[in-house]
Amino acid sequence: MFLAGTAIVVAGFFLWRRDFDKAFVMAALGMVAWLLNYRAQMKEIVAAADLADKNDRDEAEDVED
Repeated sequence: MFLAGTAIVVAGFFLWRRDFDKAFVMAALGMVAWLLNYRAQMKEIVAAADLADKNDRDEAEDVED
């Protein structure tokens, strides 16, 4: 997340200096860093939900026995 924010700030600096090519590249790198961070967070959330769901199913099977 820090890398994404830093890249966007640097892109703003390049935009202010009217260096549009470098600003675009830095903004794109910032967005990629943000998306990768978001993907990692979602993987953790999905894994935790899957584990909770599996535990719920195991408990339901134990009650039936």
